[in-house]
Amino acid sequence: MMTVRKLNSITHLRSVGSDTSAQEDCLRFLHWFANEIDINTNDDISLTFGPNHRDYGSHQYRNDEELLEPLPRGYRYYSLGNIHREGSLQLPPQVIQSEQEDDNRARIIIRVREQNVRRRTSRIIDQVYITQHYEAAGYPRTAYDPQHTYGITTSLLRAIRRFSMDSDDINLLMSLRNRYRSNADDSHWKTISIGCMWSV
Repeated sequence: MMTVRKLNSITHLRSVGSDTSAQEDCLRFLHWFANEIDINTNDDISLTFGPNHRDYGSHQYRNDEELLEPLPRGYRYYSLGNIHREGSLQLPPQVIQSEQEDDNRARIIIRVREQNVRRRTSRIIDQVYITQHYEAAGYPRTAYDPQHTYGITTSLLRAIRRFSMDSDDINLLMSLRNRYRSNADDSHWKTISIGCMWSV
């Protein structure tokens, strides 16, 4: 198993790869996900949909290629984002369009802990990853590329969800990220986020 790099902030996210189009697709996908889940004050992430029902193109991920850590007892991995897998809940048009343009390669993987609380089953997400299928010929089409697999922290999810889904805000974030580059710090993004919140 390779060590998966963790992205803690948008400044970390901007350093991933050199393909601006792929970065924008990644950001749109993560933005949707960040606004679909529930994050409480303790940074616990609650699952709000049914991955066993193929919601949002989801299915159980067995980690056969040992891309990620072995699962502890009571945990499961799920992969999200297959636009060809039909479920009761569908991805929004913005994400579907990005996935179609990127040949349906991008995926979010979540690690879910199931526990019974007062006779109810609670599903908590304790790890989030962004990844993609291999692009080059000669690799299994179903395998994920470890060179393009990153852990996503709760802090980054909180930062991304401050933006609206409006394409202008997404484009603003991308252009500012490229403008600040290595000189950017989290204070830049907090200021930008507040500005975007007031503009909607």
